[in-house]
Parts: sequence; structure tokens; C-alpha cells
Amino acid sequence: MCAEVCPGSSECNGYPEYRCRDCFGTALYCKDCTVSRHRESPLHRIQHWDDRHFKCTSLKDLGLRIQLGHPVWGICYNPSPAFHDDFVVLDVNGVHQVAVDFCACEIAQSPTTQLLRARWFPATTTDPKTAATFRLLHHFHILTFKSKASAFEVWQTLSRLTDNTGLSALKDRYEALLRMVRKWRNITLLKRFGRGHDPAGINATLQGSCAVLCPACPQPGKNLPQGWEDAPPEVRWLYGLFLAIDANFRLARKNVSSDSVDPGLSKGWAYFVEEHGYKMFLQDVSKQPQEKSTCVSHNAVNLAETKNSCGLAATGAGTVDCARHNFKRPCAVGDLQKGEKYINMDYLFFSTMQHAKGLVTLNVSYDIACQWSKHLWERMAQYPNWMHVERGDKIMTFLVPKFHLPAHIFACQITYSHNLVKGMGRTDGEAPERGWANINPVATSTREMGPGSRRDTLDDHFCDFNWKKVTNLGISLLRKLKGAIPERDQHQRDFDEFNETLITERPEEVQRWKQGVEEWEADMSAANPFNPTTANVTQASVRLTLSQEESEELERGINNSLHNEVSPAVLISSGIGIEEEQHRLLRDLLALGDHATDLQRSKLQDRTNVLQRKIEQWCQVQVLYMPSVASIRTARSSSTNTSNEEKTYEIRLFLPSQLKEHAPDAICDKRLCQFEWKLRRAQAFDALNDLRRHLLLRTHLYKFKNINIRGQRANTRAAAVIGKVECNVIEAGERYRRAWTGLNYLCGTLAEDGWQTIFPILESAHVRGMSEGEAGQSEGNRTLSWIWKAQGVSATGEVLADALRIEWCKARARANRWTEEVQLLLEEMRRVREFLSWHATWWDEQAGRRTGLPDAESEGIKGYAKRQASLRRNLQITFNDMWVTTESSATEEVQL
Repeated sequence: MCAEVCPGSSECNGYPEYRCRDCFGTALYCKDCTVSRHRESPLHRIQHWDDRHFKCTSLKDLGLRIQLGHPVWGICYNPSPAFHDDFVVLDVNGVHQVAVDFCACEIAQSPTTQLLRARWFPATTTDPKTAATFRLLHHFHILTFKSKASAFEVWQTLSRLTDNTGLSALKDRYEALLRMVRKWRNITLLKRFGRGHDPAGINATLQGSCAVLCPACPQPGKNLPQGWEDAPPEVRWLYGLFLAIDANFRLARKNVSSDSVDPGLSKGWAYFVEEHGYKMFLQDVSKQPQEKSTCVSHNAVNLAETKNSCGLAATGAGTVDCARHNFKRPCAVGDLQKGEKYINMDYLFFSTMQHAKGLVTLNVSYDIACQWSKHLWERMAQYPNWMHVERGDKIMTFLVPKFHLPAHIFACQITYSHNLVKGMGRTDGEAPERGWANINPVATSTREMGPGSRRDTLDDHFCDFNWKKVTNLGISLLRKLKGAIPERDQHQRDFDEFNETLITERPEEVQRWKQGVEEWEADMSAANPFNPTTANVTQASVRLTLSQEESEELERGINNSLHNEVSPAVLISSGIGIEEEQHRLLRDLLALGDHATDLQRSKLQDRTNVLQRKIEQWCQVQVLYMPSVASIRTARSSSTNTSNEEKTYEIRLFLPSQLKEHAPDAICDKRLCQFEWKLRRAQAFDALNDLRRHLLLRTHLYKFKNINIRGQRANTRAAAVIGKVECNVIEAGERYRRAWTGLNYLCGTLAEDGWQTIFPILESAHVRGMSEGEAGQSEGNRTLSWIWKAQGVSATGEVLADALRIEWCKARARANRWTEEVQLLLEEMRRVREFLSWHATWWDEQAGRRTGLPDAESEGIKGYAKRQASLRRNLQITFNDMWVTTESSATEEVQL
């Protein structure tokens, strides 16, 4: 050792052999100086130089006793040692065993109060033996928000900071840490929402009153201008509330503990609904049948049902968020018991609507809004009165989030689109999905918690998430406004150019289009201007047309049928149908495998037998209309080895399109060729429609699976669903190629030209989703496959007029939505400033609510309230300085 004299004081002659790992510098001190120097910092880690190396020791071993209830250097004449004199304090640098003396004088406060005055949080109120420093609890609070570290991981970290060798027996304080953290969360929540300033106390806390509100959303009485209720219709949309509903199946909870054993400390005060009322509601209405879906999107939603609920008390959580700013709404989160049922989501929606009273315009986004909204009000009538929402004066618009919309049927895509509906701006409705990314990392630890602990923990995380959003509003709104202004200008210029061109060529049509779209925007029950009016060509429609033509001929006394029951058109239509059955049979036989059961084989054999008889009967009728086929069949049968008879799915039907391939000189009635031409065109249209629909569904299912499905069993089931869709994609592509081959053979006979511009050759590279490019293409140079641009309608003139009308409406909608986005952002900036000003005033009022308190407590309460008020005003000033320049450049209004 270098030093031989303790540097503690000039009068100290002790040998320097102790050092502190947490103090500045590396100086060594004697025992007495070490104890004296650490009376104000009794939780530092001490090392003792012994046997030519440092050993860990503690201030307790050196004789330091910590006196509570008095100043640090004060003396208590009646000290009372802690229970068994075995006190443990948890701090950010480890676990400390300390010697604590409580003050037992006549004017002494309770041991719990004495610990709190020392900024130590006791684990119990009776004979406390464990405490955590405020510093550690605050550190844990922020750490778990940012890293999602669990209490167990923090405890393990403290244990290793204390002893990283495992040689010392460390007393387990993990359960004590859990209790302290949970109490700390609850007390911090109440403090931050002014519950300590309310003379009525904590018991007067209202449901949802401890939720961080969105300053940019309309809040009546807080940030809306005077007379906003009487705003004209063309301005009223600016004061609309945007809500987004969604469910998260990652936030499951195992069936451990119960509400009686582990009740929540927060009783619906923040984001989770009050549990007792929620369960009673579900119990009362759980027998109501779930409505059946009429939209393809439910195929994706039903994947939620593949989640294994065995051993789970909650399979996930549902929520209602602010759709534009991604804030969790008050009283808008609740557990799901089995899938995403309407009764759960109804309760959450109507619960949070109680905190939106006074608002007139509501825009509700939900990935199954097309189904959920159908009978919402009928279901509401069966619910308790407190859940009811007055509908008379409200304007409610239901929409589907942009990411989920492509998986819906076409009717939903043009009815529930944020891009097409007036007043939506550039809202996408996907806010909950972004919020789940923040909370999902904590799902692993919360799934093991009891019900009350889990709700309190998630409430705390949601609260922090909302607060981070508040502090980031200055940057986020400014970034959105800077991006929206040039987009608004560009789309307005594009629409003006397109509109001027069309007005020159089609002035009357453009006027009708404008009138139609304005009528639909005013009343969405009117004809949708984005809906094509020309009819799609389908095999069913072609069959109907052919049947009607035959009926007209019969009425005129013309009968071209050579069979009593089968007409020429029916023959060709049946032949194409039999051809499809052959391919389906072959596909099922290939999928059967070598280990199929007898039952599976027998069913396929029955299908084969039925199809064989159907083909034989069809061939008998075919000879009447196509006599040359008889000689072709005879020639093939004589040249075919009898031991290798054709399989049922291999039998050639020799339709008009196949006849020339086997007998170039064969003669076929031209009417039969025309019938097949029309049916093949319809088959191609049908195949393309099915191909596009299955590709949309496949894309949505893959993304849904990646986001929501976890676990081997659920992934296996989801993969099976996706595999079926993949098979449908392949089958639709093959069907289109068969139709194309038929058209290619018939075009020469019928002298049809230009059909390949409507029906190009379908290569494997063309079969891809709308958002998928070719191999090697990035987003910047991605090209759209021709299948998404192909025509699906008949007459060319009607197609052109219909396409121009829809494109004009979409161009107008794009310009309007970007203009609305700029206006919404400017209004939201104004609302944020007004809300912060109101909230600062509210905190000023809280400062004087509590009276009759000791001077020290009164000063502390007022100081906290003034600090909160000052924080809001500083945020307001900072945001205003950020926005002032950009706001002035965005004031130009664009009238469409």
C-alpha cells in the first residue's frame, strides 16, 4: 500500500485500509473515517484491504448505524432497532444489509413514515425489514419502460452487483421487490394525476381519470373553440374524433391466481376497464349468438380462433385507440376470453365512448368494421343503460384500416376506405398495430402474472407510452405537416390538369360525376361513385345470356337442338364444366398420398365413377352435334393399348378448341365455336378475379400470421389455412391458362383479333400480390403485374367511360384527402396548444385545493402542482416555436 496515514483528518492516526467503490477517487481511509464519511451515503459499497487484496465488506460490519426520524447528524435518545436488527435495502448499486434504528421518541412518526422520509420505500407496513430506495424504484420504472426488463431480471442484476461469485448467501428479496414496484406504480399514477390534491382522497377517483389524454384530439371544454357545436357542415369534420379498434393475441395470460387473491390496485382508473363490471357484463350477454360474416376478411380474423386457450385465463387483449395519434383511450382495454368476439369489443367501445360525450363527429376504424357495425345499435339496445350512446345528433362513419382493407371484398374496399371517404385526411386507421410493437416485448412477463398485477403493469406501460407521445407531439406533428404540404400541392396540380382535360372533352359527364360524388359524400347511402357500373363478364352471366338467346329463338320457332334435353350451348358449357371436374379430380388424387385411409380412397373412387358415367353420357350427346368426333375416338381407341386404358381424368373431350389439334380437317359448326369462345372468355375473367382475390387474401394472411400468431400449434394451423389459399392461387392460374389455350385455338377459326391485349400470357412471374415486385426489384422501381390492370368488363366504350369516371373520382379524392390532412394538422396543432394551456391552469387550481395541512406538506403539494403547470407551459412554448414557421406556409387553402 502506498499511503500509511489516513487522509480523513489531521487528527486521525488510523491505518488507511478501506475504500468506497461508489465515491469519487481511489483514496483509502481508516475504519472510523470511513464510517464518518458515509453517514450521509450509507448505501455505498466498501472494500477492505486484507491479506494483500481487497475484500468486500459493509458499513454495517464497520459499525455504522442509521438513525431515522432525525437529521443525519442528529442524536435520538430512544432509538429502536429494526425488527431482529436485520434490515435490507435495495439500491441501484446492489443489495445492502444495514443497521437501522427507528426513532421511538414521544413525537416520533411511524416506522413506515420514517422510512419514506428517508426516501426508502418499505416492503411492508408492519415491522418492515426490507426497503427499496426511491432512486432504485424510479430507475426500475424508466428501465422497464425502455427495455421491458422484468422485476426478476432487475433482481438478478442487483444480486450479481452485490456478489458476482455466488459464494455469499444473499437473502432473497424478489417477492418484496415485486410488492414495492407494484405499490410504486400505483402511487406514482395517482400522484401524477393530482389525486393527492383532491380533498375527497383516492376513493373519489373516477374511472378513466388517470389516463393521459391526447392533447391533439378534440376534448370538449379543454381545446375546442367557442361555438364549435354550431359549426357548418363543411367545417364540422375538423372537430371529429378518430377511433381505432383492434385486438392483440400476444397479450395472453395464463390461468394463474384470481381476482380475489390478486386484485388490481387500479379499479378502472386508467386504461383497463373495471374488471368486476366487465365480467358481469360478459356473463349476462355471453349467450347471444355471434353474427355470421359475409366478407372474406373474416377468414383472416378467424385465425384468432386457432389460438389455444387451454390453460389461459385471457387469450389476448382488445383496445380502442386514438386513430391519428396512437394514444390509448381511457377505459378502453380489456381481456379477451376466446378470439375477437363482438361482445368484448362492444363493451370496450361503449366504455370509452363515455369519455367522449359532447362530440358529434366520430370516425371509427376497425379491421372488421364492415361486419361489426351492421347491428351495433341493435346490440347496444340490449346492453345496460350506462353504455348507451345518443345517436340522434351524432355523425358516425365506420371504416377499415388501410393495411387490412385489401383482404376485404370489393364492396367493402370502396365503402370503408379512408382514401375515399370525406373528412379522413391521410388517417390510415392502423394506430393500434404500431402501439402493439411497444407493448409486445412485455407480454412474456405479464402472461405469468396474476390478473390484478398484469392489469396494473400494462396500465403503467400504456401511461408511459401516452406520455412519450405527448412530449413528442411537437416533432411528430411538424414532420407530418412538412410532408403533407408538398403532397397537397402536387396532388392538387395533378387533379387540376386531369380535370381540365376531361372538361374540354366531356364537360357534361364531368359535371354528372361531380354531382354524384358530392351526393355520396353528403349521404353514403347514395350510389357509390367508385363502383363500376359496367357488368363483369362471368361464366354464369354468359350461360344466362346464351339461355336467353335460345329462349328467344324458340319463341320465334327456331330450334337448333338435336337432343331433347341438351342444346348446343348446354353441350359446350357442360363440356367445360366436365373439364374442370377432371382437373379437380387429378389434383385431389395427387394430394391423396401413399398413406391415405380406405375411407379417403373410397370417396375419391366414388367421384371417379360418377365422373366416368357423366363423360360417357356427354360423349353420346356430343356425337349428335360434332359427328367428326366419332371417327377421332375410333382411331384413338384402335391405336391405344387396351392394357393402358385412359384414366377418367385423362379422357379427351374434343371440344371445338381441341378438335383442330387432333384432326386439322375436321369440320365443326361455327356456332359451337362461338359458344365456346364466349364461355372461354368468361372463364378467363372468372379465373383472373379468383386469382386476384386469393392473392389479396394470401398477402393479408401472411402478414396477420407474422404479427399475431405465436406457438407451434397455432402456427401449424395458420400454415394449413395459408396452404389452402396457396392451392387456390395455383388452381386459378391453371384455369386461366386453360381458357387462354382454348381462345388461342379458336381465334383463327372465328377471325378474332386483339383478344391478347385483354388476356396476355400468364407467366409464373406474373402471379404475385399487388405490393410485390418481380425478383430483384426494390420498392422504388417495383412494377405492378398485369393481372391487377386487366379489364374485367365488357363493351370497350363503356369500359373507357367507367374507368375515366372512377379515375377522376379517385384523383379528386387524393387531392381532397391531402388538403384535409393539412387542415387537420393545423387544427391539431391549435388544439395541442389550447390543451396544454388548459392543463397548466388545471394544475394551478389543484395547488390550493387541500387546506388544513402542516406547512411542510402544504408547500410540497403546491410545489408539485406548480411544477406540473410549468412543465405544460414550457411544452406549449417549445411546440409553438417549432411550428410557427411551417404553419404560416400551410395557411393557403385549396378549394376543390
